[in-house]
Amino acid sequence: MAARRPGSSSGRPAITARLAAERQEREAARLTRRTREIHARDGIDIGIDGRSLRNFCSNDYLGLAQHPEVIASLQECAAWRGVGAGASHLVCGHFREHRELEEAIAQWQGYPRALLLGSGYLANLAVVQGLLREGDLCVQDKLNHASLLDGARLAGAELKRYPHGLLDGALRQLRSRPDAAALLATDGVFSMDGDFAPLKMLAVLARAEGATLYVDDAHGAGVIGPDGAGSVAHAGLGAREVPLQLITLGKALGCAGAVLVGQDALIQAISETARPYIYTTAVPPPLASAARTALGIARRESWRRFKLAAMIARFRRGAQQLGVPLMDSSTPIQPILVGSNAAALTASQRLEEAGFFVGAIRPPTVPDGRARLRVTLNAMHSETDVDALLEALSKALRNVAEPA
Repeated sequence: MAARRPGSSSGRPAITARLAAERQEREAARLTRRTREIHARDGIDIGIDGRSLRNFCSNDYLGLAQHPEVIASLQECAAWRGVGAGASHLVCGHFREHRELEEAIAQWQGYPRALLLGSGYLANLAVVQGLLREGDLCVQDKLNHASLLDGARLAGAELKRYPHGLLDGALRQLRSRPDAAALLATDGVFSMDGDFAPLKMLAVLARAEGATLYVDDAHGAGVIGPDGAGSVAHAGLGAREVPLQLITLGKALGCAGAVLVGQDALIQAISETARPYIYTTAVPPPLASAARTALGIARRESWRRFKLAAMIARFRRGAQQLGVPLMDSSTPIQPILVGSNAAALTASQRLEEAGFFVGAIRPPTVPDGRARLRVTLNAMHSETDVDALLEALSKALRNVAEPA
């Protein structure tokens, strides 16, 4: 029988009792989580629990989060704008800095219009809820970010998922509801596997089936493609083939927030109907100013992308020589599949003892039985850093790696 609340005669189950039972289940499955406080940061070095660790799990791919120009832009704007925007964009929270950032991102991406939101999570909720209605169809890759899945639920649309990267599966799901308005949504670079979506073929598929293609390029923008424009540009596509995409500001650009770029009608509809845009306070103007400065640096200092690509290549070559099992990724995200949750946690702890911070990724972030170490490389890492990590990895994985 379900536990009753103390002092209550009702047979209603107590939420606290359920939470305690679920916590015990997570503990048994090695799925508990805790926040690690960072007490210092100096480039790629972070301080945790009084120790300095070389950080290999940050998404600050270009090393811009502590760039002096970015910091100065934020401070200068805050000095005369204040910190918070004070209201939502549609009330009185839309500042010149917001407009200038939107225009800069739209120009970089080659799209007619852009819309700034507080985070990539909010942006994905806004897209799906703003464009779809109850009874519409949302077709997604099974490895899409959780926010895209939540967006479909918020919209009341029918969510159908296809096996990762499988075009036949996407086609089958679209054709299951030929009379429904359809959004085909995919990550550009998948955050836990580090691989690319087959965007060229998905664009062909969306066009043939009359669906709108939406690409979440959180981990591609700033890192790959011509001018670092991301996975859509890397695939040779643009606004015609991909009418809407997401560019996040908290990864390669080292700031916070997200910008949607798209065809005018789509952006207009989202700005007027999407609850995550209408009912939330605007991004602080100083952050918008900092993000526009970071974008300028990323485009001007192309050496950062080239350096990052060189570190990725060096890491993969070294891993192959040492027998470190890598997944198929040419992006800064380099997952090392170890199988069980316990194995991932043990390997991560061994790396920390050796002076490296590498996260253990476990369900529900990844499927059951596919726990992994997620190494992320940064333009600020040196060849010496990469080589030292590889040596530590080869030791940390001994007697813990399991077949998938």
